Amino acid sequence: MPIDVESKLLIVDDLPENLLALEALIRGPGRAVYRAGSAEEALALLLDHEFALAILDVQMPGMNGFELAELMRGTERTRHIPIIFVTAAGRDSNYAFQGYESGAVDFLYKPLDPHAVTGKVNVFVDLYRHRKALRHEMNALAVANQKQEELVQQLRHTQHELERAVRMRDDFMSMVSHELRTPLNTLYLETQLRQVQVSRGKLESFSADRLPAMIERDQRQIRNMVRLIDDMLDVTRMRRDALSIQPKPVDLVALARAVVEGLRQQAEAAGSVIALEAPRELRGVWDEFRIEQVLTNLLTNALRYGGGKPVEMMLWERDGAAHITVRDQGIGIAPEDQQRIFEQFERTDDSRKHAPGLGLGLYITRKIVGLHGGRIEVESRPGEGAVFHVELPLQAAAKTATQVRA
Repeated sequence: MPIDVESKLLIVDDLPENLLALEALIRGPGRAVYRAGSAEEALALLLDHEFALAILDVQMPGMNGFELAELMRGTERTRHIPIIFVTAAGRDSNYAFQGYESGAVDFLYKPLDPHAVTGKVNVFVDLYRHRKALRHEMNALAVANQKQEELVQQLRHTQHELERAVRMRDDFMSMVSHELRTPLNTLYLETQLRQVQVSRGKLESFSADRLPAMIERDQRQIRNMVRLIDDMLDVTRMRRDALSIQPKPVDLVALARAVVEGLRQQAEAAGSVIALEAPRELRGVWDEFRIEQVLTNLLTNALRYGGGKPVEMMLWERDGAAHITVRDQGIGIAPEDQQRIFEQFERTDDSRKHAPGLGLGLYITRKIVGLHGGRIEVESRPGEGAVFHVELPLQAAAKTATQVRA
């Protein structure tokens, strides 16, 4: 369907009166007529405009109409413009052949027949409008196809993300069930054993010297369950952008010593020890509870995958920031996994073989560090252990989780 487009018409003649007469015949609504008194003027106009039709006088001083037509046919920009020659010569076939050979689509003979002129010009103007309309529709179709392809790609990506989310949900529920079942089974077996001992009158198992160890075992299993539940709650808060920090003055060294002491029995159970190298104090403004989570997660991670070898934690201050490194000598992390391990529920294949877990510890750690305006990095090679480095500004500005989305 033709579109509303202006058709530009070029008329070339060395006689001004001929140009005026021809323009009077071909002008009309939706048309713009450009006049040129020589071939050189015509070439200048052809460089600046896209014409629907060129009407050239054959006999002009200097470059004639045939020569101008040959130049037009030799240029990509103008080769497709229809050319009508105007001549006062007779209808000699050889003369007409030369015109068609130069690129003409038709001839007009002087004196001009007004009906023939307007009829032929109308045909070429309509053809031009139809070509424009077809090109417009083809471009629109190409754009529509591109948008459709983009939509298909988006749908495929969305489908992939939904499938991944379902898999993550199923894996998460499976991991949670497994992780909670371990301490629950231990507690359940302990209570059964105690019930049997009570029913048989073996009260010596509950003597004063044995009770502390019994209570410690129970507390350890309860702490494990509480930690799992806290991790799940933290992830839920992060998804709602509801996790925030409450900074206050903290001595990072004192906090680190308390965390190391709290993990002493876990380290002994793993056959490892935790060495802490730190100054006498390192004070800053942070959320003490959240930074304790960071230290605990990093040390617990090192104990899990450290292969029973010593774990080292170092603290120091430099350039207005506190620096924390946790080094283990365990299985290490492949380069392609070193960014992925900070995502939720992500674990490497090697880590799954060595220890159970939800894959949330490093994800939560990175979020907390980001909330404090800090950063966390890892350096590692497979089989050569890993070094986690945390940098925390001494003055942490309180931020919401929205400001540190991964």
